Amino acid sequence: MSSRKELANAIRALSMDAVQKAKSGHPGAPMGMADIAEVLWRDFLNHNPTNPSWADRDRFVLSNGHGSMLIYSLLHLTGYDLPMSELQNFRQLHSKTPGHPEVGYTAGVETTTGPLGQGIANAVGMAIAEKTLAAQFNRPGHDIVDLWATAA
Repeated sequence: MSSRKELANAIRALSMDAVQKAKSGHPGAPMGMADIAEVLWRDFLNHNPTNPSWADRDRFVLSNGHGSMLIYSLLHLTGYDLPMSELQNFRQLHSKTPGHPEVGYTAGVETTTGPLGQGIANAVGMAIAEKTLAAQFNRPGHDIVDLWATAA
């Protein structure tokens, strides 16, 4: 397992390389958010790269979608079906790594984000839905619905 610093630096390097190759994109967000994203991803969020649609997974929403290389790097480095060849096709037509994360294109992307603030609103909606389902289905000692929605 890589150290925290190595993983955060890998996120930065992948992000810078992809933006440079595409001659388009925003490297600042992934570079600045790499450390906190790595801690969230490895220590707090429950997710499963082999089953990205697992119903009780925690949701990570990248609110500033223009910094999409952050989530693409995290997905790639943690075993999701996002090979290096897709990172190398960042911001290219029909790639799994469009300029803004798009649900349905890339396993592990929870919602499409673009306009600033949209992701926060989406994450709030996900959290409200989780609380509603938990109130309906959970029983003492039996938490069937127990997920978190995190916006970054």
